[in-house]
Amino acid sequence: MTLELKNNPTLKDFQEYVLQMKKERGFNLTDRFYECCLFAEECGELISAIRKNSKHGSIGSGSHVGNIAEELADVLIYLCSLANMTGVDLEQAFRDKEEKNKKRVWTRLGDE
Repeated sequence: MTLELKNNPTLKDFQEYVLQMKKERGFNLTDRFYECCLFAEECGELISAIRKNSKHGSIGSGSHVGNIAEELADVLIYLCSLANMTGVDLEQAFRDKEEKNKKRVWTRLGDE
């Protein structure tokens, strides 16, 4: 099977692509804890890339500046994977959560 992401994909399309990619490559499909660890690791790499690319970022000798776009893509892959493992439709979850958020009153520290 040749993996190919549709043009103008929906979030569901991303989830399906990640599922097929993981099956094709023989990656973890069931161990949620392990997948959470990998997700957290990728989030850490994203944070490092953002810090290293910031005006005040610094890196040690032998280090390289991370690619923010690649790290964001990795985070999305693991997020889709975790959603697949737990039976969550990310698009619907987003819509449902945003409807709750619309009804909340938002305050910022110092605005009280």
